[in-house]
Amino acid sequence: MILTVTLNTAVDLTYRVPRLEPHGSHRVREVTERPGGKGLNVARVLASLGQAAVITGFAGGPTGSQLRELLNAAPGAAGLTDALVRTKGHTRRTVAVVDESTGDTTQLNEPGPHIAPEEWSAFLAAYRELLPSADAVALCGSLPPGVPVGAYATLVRECRTADIPVLLDTSGEPLLRGLAARPEIVKPNSEELAGITGSSDPVRGAHQARRRGAHAVAVSLGPDGLLAVTPDGSWRATPPRQLKGNPTGAGDAAVAGLLSGTVERLSWAERITRAVALSAASVRAPAAGEFDEAAYADLLPQVEAVEA
Repeated sequence: MILTVTLNTAVDLTYRVPRLEPHGSHRVREVTERPGGKGLNVARVLASLGQAAVITGFAGGPTGSQLRELLNAAPGAAGLTDALVRTKGHTRRTVAVVDESTGDTTQLNEPGPHIAPEEWSAFLAAYRELLPSADAVALCGSLPPGVPVGAYATLVRECRTADIPVLLDTSGEPLLRGLAARPEIVKPNSEELAGITGSSDPVRGAHQARRRGAHAVAVSLGPDGLLAVTPDGSWRATPPRQLKGNPTGAGDAAVAGLLSGTVERLSWAERITRAVALSAASVRAPAAGEFDEAAYADLLPQVEAVEA
């Protein structure tokens, strides 16, 4: 199984409006609610691919209960195991507003509940119990208030001690500290990478991130695909065409592609080909954590990884 960690889980709300007007009043045409947070999105995509996934992190309050209900009812729920740790604080919400006239999405993210020291200790104990059964681990998203800024570095070291491949997908200081713990893969987008390396060139930034500790770096380039800089070489893959839709969760779909490919021991070229096809197909889905299976089947043979 693949273990996904989402320390700052959320209930994702997606509003679709005919046109988003600043300072205006809007009639929402459609509302969807989904279990959210980057690692939950990754787990749901993995389950749709036929990979068993265990979800851990924090959930609390009425929103946390709603999150668990939505998770149990989500597509592919049979392939998901809920191992979330309860917290006294309320799980956050995120709101995505989709402007149907342009296809653009505006995202509003709440900060998350404050995690007490004893709650962090309870999570660490649960994480250590889950690790021996994991084939790979994904550490995803922001840190809620109260969690140590070096939390991901701690979790990466636990994986290294257990000899389990770990992918880190976060930003800022948590990413910088996580790099020093030497994760198997880091997956920043180009802005996140520039934020920790100071380089606007993704290739140069990826090499710097490797020198700082990452074994391999997979950089999300938005509609331009994915760049992978690894010990075996560098590759770049681009979708054959741009698909209109909701890009929220496209990076999480890419993480699912990279992780499933890692567990299946695919080459790096094959991993990023899968990741790019999944990422593009997720844009056609109604909400994060899902992908259009027909679009994925169509795109996968058309995506080609070339040496960068």
